[in-house]
Amino acid sequence: MELLNTEWLDIKWFRWETLERFEWQYPLWLYGLAAIPLVYLLRWLFHYKTLQKLDIALLPNQVKSSPEAILRFVPPIFMSLALAFILVALARPQITDEHVERWTEGIDIMLILDISESMQIEDFSPNRLEAAKRVARNFIKGRFQDRIGIVIFSGEAISYAPLTTDYDLLYALIDEINFNMVQKSGTAIGSALAVGIARMLESKSKSKVMILLSDGENNAGSVDPQTAAKIAYAENIKVYTIGVGKEGRVPFGTDMFGRPRYVENSLDETTLRAIAEMTGGLFYRATNNSALQEIFATIDKFEKSEIKETRFKDTKDYYFIYLMWACVCWLIWLFLKSTFMSNILED
Repeated sequence: MELLNTEWLDIKWFRWETLERFEWQYPLWLYGLAAIPLVYLLRWLFHYKTLQKLDIALLPNQVKSSPEAILRFVPPIFMSLALAFILVALARPQITDEHVERWTEGIDIMLILDISESMQIEDFSPNRLEAAKRVARNFIKGRFQDRIGIVIFSGEAISYAPLTTDYDLLYALIDEINFNMVQKSGTAIGSALAVGIARMLESKSKSKVMILLSDGENNAGSVDPQTAAKIAYAENIKVYTIGVGKEGRVPFGTDMFGRPRYVENSLDETTLRAIAEMTGGLFYRATNNSALQEIFATIDKFEKSEIKETRFKDTKDYYFIYLMWACVCWLIWLFLKSTFMSNILED
């Protein structure tokens, strides 16, 4: 029983850090604490004005103040404490422990990155591939419990990372992506889609998404991009396609004399757009770093997992502790009222 619990005797209930932890159900009662000294001040003024005074003629050396006189202030102190504790109890101090359980039906996402030679073109800073790696890392940071995999491709496609929620592993793998990882030159968009689909076939997720980023046209591989798109649609896989780079003359390193070198760049926008439309996705065109970042941010908003939360609140009242102290101070005050400390004539 609470009556037998000695927890209320602990001095910690008067520490400032404990009071700061409390949530007050009726905090307006706390303003009454400021009224306690005001009540005693008004009481003293009333007695000072109304109390009858009797003049007594005494010599200065006959007027002595007794040290015990100060004890007459002890009963009002205990009365004030009792009132203060009652006000604190009425404010209903509480501590709430809240537990949150979060879960989600995650999305399976496959990032398909072009690492062909043309991704070295420097119309992005520092080049197209590094810009793509940067936004891919930022995209992963914004996910919660979504499985993400990576496919890289040039003249052929490689399943670089399986679907996983180990985002630290994905960051490390993205950092290691370079142009030497696929020896065969070219741009095998269809094969890259096929490898991504093969990885997705094991997925039981309700939402499956592939994000294909390329800067060229399909000129390698044994799988036609539109055939791969039809398979993706049949497997309920949505494909977002992103065409990166500017058309026409673009900077591509320097020549043997250190002068800027330029090449002609072409992008098969028609094929990328068709892939997206066939699978229910969208096609985007990025011509600089900020545009690429905005595209990934847009896809991130479209393909968000539904995060569900269950909150458990455990609220414990502590008014009883201060009510007990109020009773103790009240009883002490009653006892002192019958001792020499109390001025019966004044009361």
